[in-house]
Amino acid sequence: MISAIVLINADVNRIPEVAQAIAEIEGVSEVYSVTGNVDLIAVAKVARHEDFADVIADRLNKVEGVRDTQTHIAFRTYSADDLGAAFSIGND
Repeated sequence: MISAIVLINADVNRIPEVAQAIAEIEGVSEVYSVTGNVDLIAVAKVARHEDFADVIADRLNKVEGVRDTQTHIAFRTYSADDLGAAFSIGND
């Protein structure tokens, strides 16, 4: 899977509704309400780069209340779970 992190600015009065609508889009795995320069952060996961056009450009960006987005496509994913699993190979 290929992951993208989408930073979203939304109409302030509609943040919960916008978050819920985005969370219901196939290909979006998580939506976070956050502090800082953006209102929401969504994680999209797709099989092919081309699928981001459908999930982000054609659906997420068209959710009522979304004012602006900025998308960052991930090159690699690092997590404590992944590193722990890698280092435990052969320790049975």
